[in-house]
Amino acid sequence: MIDRYWIAFFVALSCLVGVFDASAGDVDPLYRACVERCVKTGCVGENCFQHCKFPLHGASLDGLWYMLEPLYLRWKQWDCQSDCHYYCMVDREKERAKLGHTPVKYHGKWPFMRVYGIQEPVSVALSALNLAMHFHGWLSFFILLYYKLPLKPDRKPYYDYTSLWHAYGILAMNAWFWSAIFHSRDVDLTERLDYSSAVALLGYSLILAILRSFSVRAEAARVMVAAPLLAFVTTHILYLNNYTLDYGWNMKVCVVMAVAQLLIWAIWAGVTRHPSRWKLWVVVVGGGLAMLLELYDFPPYQGFVDAHALWHASTIPLTVIWWSFIKDDAEFRTSALFKKAK
Repeated sequence: MIDRYWIAFFVALSCLVGVFDASAGDVDPLYRACVERCVKTGCVGENCFQHCKFPLHGASLDGLWYMLEPLYLRWKQWDCQSDCHYYCMVDREKERAKLGHTPVKYHGKWPFMRVYGIQEPVSVALSALNLAMHFHGWLSFFILLYYKLPLKPDRKPYYDYTSLWHAYGILAMNAWFWSAIFHSRDVDLTERLDYSSAVALLGYSLILAILRSFSVRAEAARVMVAAPLLAFVTTHILYLNNYTLDYGWNMKVCVVMAVAQLLIWAIWAGVTRHPSRWKLWVVVVGGGLAMLLELYDFPPYQGFVDAHALWHASTIPLTVIWWSFIKDDAEFRTSALFKKAK
């Protein structure tokens, strides 16, 4: 879970990118001239785009442009302008490389190389791996509870945080799923879904941190803790999606929630006698070190691997350790409660 706490900082940094629409690349006169020429002619060098609605081999194009492409490529729905931006960026970066210049950002983003229409293939693959690790962790947690640990006479687990961790697993998998989609194709819808999923996970994680670290087990007390936070997170998500996607405000909300729960877990790890508290410390410290990758932003190597992609990679082992801690916690609490029940 803490590996996703640090997503707040990623959201904050990526939000800052969105604020500044003019990057060094897109104010380059040669790049701008290329885009203007492409929009008028539908071509960048030898690359011509059917969906620019220009005649192709003397025949006019009718209908939706992406219906003219192979089925496996139709999902991406690139338009004329986005293809012009991409191919002009590629050409311009080739020219800059020949002159010994380093890559620059275009429209707030580093120049990535597409693979089958996917904008950031490495980040997509690593997001999918994170999703797989969360699924494996959640599934092994489920098997542990219902098939390996003792159950109550009504066949329910003794572990009193079972439902909370199930909900966390679902939210975590959902967040990584939309992360993969967003890195595949960055449009308004995928951006909103990615941000909303991350905020939902972050808010729920804060609730879970409070409930577990303070050992809140009574349902009424849990509702009292969760209700105001759920109301705030829901309102914030509705605000982002229905009023304005305010990057600055979202940054502040995410950072506050992340810092709050990080402090809660760190303090609890320092005072508890939990036998697996060292795993909690590994995830906390590891997440902090991984954060350096977000702070040290550098252009993608060979157009594929940037600092954020490496951050995605670093969260994979942290996810494994975190779910290991959750399962250890389930065994620890079950053992104590089972002894009391005897």
